[in-house]
Amino acid sequence: MTLVMVFVALAFNLSQVQLAEDRDRFYLVMGLCVIIMLGINYFVLEFLFGYYGKKQIKRISTILPQGIIPTDESEMSFTQLGEKVSELSQRNASEIDTMKGMATYRKEYIGNVSHELKTPLFSIQGYVETLIEGGVENLAIRDKYLDRIDKSVERLLDIVKDLDMLNQFEYGEINLNITSFDLNLLIREIMDMLDLEAEKKEARMQLQTSHTVIMVRADRQRISQVLINLISNAIYYSNRENALITVRTNKLRSKVLVEVADNGMGIKKELLPRIFERFYRVESSRSRRGGGSGLGLAIVKHILEAHNEAVSVHSVYLEGTTFTFMLETEP
Repeated sequence: MTLVMVFVALAFNLSQVQLAEDRDRFYLVMGLCVIIMLGINYFVLEFLFGYYGKKQIKRISTILPQGIIPTDESEMSFTQLGEKVSELSQRNASEIDTMKGMATYRKEYIGNVSHELKTPLFSIQGYVETLIEGGVENLAIRDKYLDRIDKSVERLLDIVKDLDMLNQFEYGEINLNITSFDLNLLIREIMDMLDLEAEKKEARMQLQTSHTVIMVRADRQRISQVLINLISNAIYYSNRENALITVRTNKLRSKVLVEVADNGMGIKKELLPRIFERFYRVESSRSRRGGGSGLGLAIVKHILEAHNEAVSVHSVYLEGTTFTFMLETEP
């Protein structure tokens, strides 16, 4: 509006100027006035936007998490503010997705724990009720039911002990007892221990190795747990004729590669990422009563991570599964 009034006044005065020299001087004065007015308007607008902009940024900063807006708001422009808010929005979306995933996992975990505990507890309850109602008088029934109660209690204790062990591993409360031992000798001892279990499934076990003796540095007891869990799983899932479980050890410089392979039912590709979760079952049915605590592979994963090693799995459905990990050899 100010510029319009200036132009009107200048145009009126221009009509009064007669001489060319005066007219040129007038044009120069008019141009300077326009430049000065534009400059004044620019600085006035810059001041107003800056002043009110800082107030708005300060107001927004009160509702945003600490650290998003710098202490000196003069360093923050509206463009930067928009980028910060967009970054915060993306971060919140990612955190919400993570929380939803954790909530889903927690629900499944609680359901699995309930299922694993419920099965032996219901068995114990049923056997005890039968004995109370008179079954205790029949020695054959009493002995059979007491034996089943004992096995159910053992399974409950296994679940509780395995859960306690996993929690200790996760919180770093278990110290490894690192010693040197012959890995092949340990594998043979475990195969002898599981021989009866393999015979029941009509499965054969064999050790293939690159060296007769392979000395490793690790916690012997924990590595024994790893091998027992992997070989027991291989035996359990060897539901086919000519079932074969093969343990391979190959020395590779400062490491030894260990493979536990079977030619059993295998695992579907979409299930592989979840098999190391607590209580996760490869089987579609959750009605299985036999087996261990359902925590074997989770324990394997944590024990090897405590040794700064990792376990990997390769499986082809209906053809077989191979678990692989490495250990440090004795120098």
